[in-house]
Amino acid sequence: MTAQTDTPGSVTAVYKVTGMSCGHCEGSVSAEIGEIPGVRSVKAVATTGEVTVVSESPLDDEAVRAAVDEAGFELAGKA
Repeated sequence: MTAQTDTPGSVTAVYKVTGMSCGHCEGSVSAEIGEIPGVRSVKAVATTGEVTVVSESPLDDEAVRAAVDEAGFELAGKA
């Protein structure tokens, strides 16, 4: 995982998600991850399969996996 503190009280993590192919896919993944408590922003990019998440503190991997599953995709791990 690439985790770094961007600003005080902020952590950035990049995840790999398989199966995204369009803007709608990006929106679905972003919306589900965005509902995890503490998430400040989510940017999903279908062409790379990367999802960048900025949160107040490190996220529980299982919470991220469950959110990605709910969106209909698979979390491949951290980038």
